[in-house]
Amino acid sequence: MTNVILDGSDMTRAITRIAHEIVERNKGAADVVLLGIPTRGFPIAERIASAIERIEGRRPDTGSLDVTLYRDDLRMRPARALEPTSIPASGVDDRVVILVDDVLFSGRTIRAALDAISDLGRPRAVQLAVMVDRGHRELPIRPDFVGKNLPTSVDEQVRVSVAEVDGTDEVTISGGTR
Repeated sequence: MTNVILDGSDMTRAITRIAHEIVERNKGAADVVLLGIPTRGFPIAERIASAIERIEGRRPDTGSLDVTLYRDDLRMRPARALEPTSIPASGVDDRVVILVDDVLFSGRTIRAALDAISDLGRPRAVQLAVMVDRGHRELPIRPDFVGKNLPTSVDEQVRVSVAEVDGTDEVTISGGTR
């Protein structure tokens, strides 16, 4: 059985709230760079950037950061094609980099992203924005900005769908004993 946790309008409100929180925490968005982790983190990062532009009148730089080659579980997963990595021309040095992902689970993807960023430069700070935090961390990683905290069991599946990739906006949960 699959349950819809957030619909498209819920996701829009969450993205708007995250954008406001980013602007407030960083006293504006002048030095902010949003890096989305493919596949769904990138369109979410673009939407957050658009929301920040509506708030601040200036769109922060955005890019995508494929972390595949930095993962510690490469040997345990089937091979997959690399996604694009695109870093703004202004780079990440001495800027506030906000990693954006769809679901935070074990924290291993974010650990890989931190390693990838260190190869790109030296940001002043790194923050994390996720649409869903489902718990079950294996590493000491905590998001700074969360669309929805969603306590789950390990055997449940959480899926964030975005129109740019999936044709619809929603967050669903399936499996488990719910």
